[in-house]
Amino acid sequence: MSARRTKFYLDKANGKFMGVCSGIADYTGIDVVWVRVAMFLSFFIIGWTLLAYFAIGVIADSKPTGLYADRDDQKFWQGVRANPARSTRDVRAKFRDIDRRLADIEIYYTSRNTRLADEIDSLR
Repeated sequence: MSARRTKFYLDKANGKFMGVCSGIADYTGIDVVWVRVAMFLSFFIIGWTLLAYFAIGVIADSKPTGLYADRDDQKFWQGVRANPARSTRDVRAKFRDIDRRLADIEIYYTSRNTRLADEIDSLR
């Protein structure tokens, strides 16, 4: 069974302690330094944050190796997790653009293009 790219995983390979902050950074696309600073500050401001940190560290699964093909793949899936509707809209827009470009090519080659027909005839 393949790993789900939209699921939260602990990133123990890049983590300092249990991989929770690096997992949050990987999931959201926020730089891990800012996640660690926010987590450190929240330990002092909100009392239950430390308990939640350990609970996440125990409950969450570790990030599978080879989850992303490359850096672009990682950025794409972070965008999907952050805003699925925008990601779907972007993919649809790309497909519409490709469809429009293919239709333009089809019209160009199927219409009566005398210059193209003359070139083809000269090759015969």
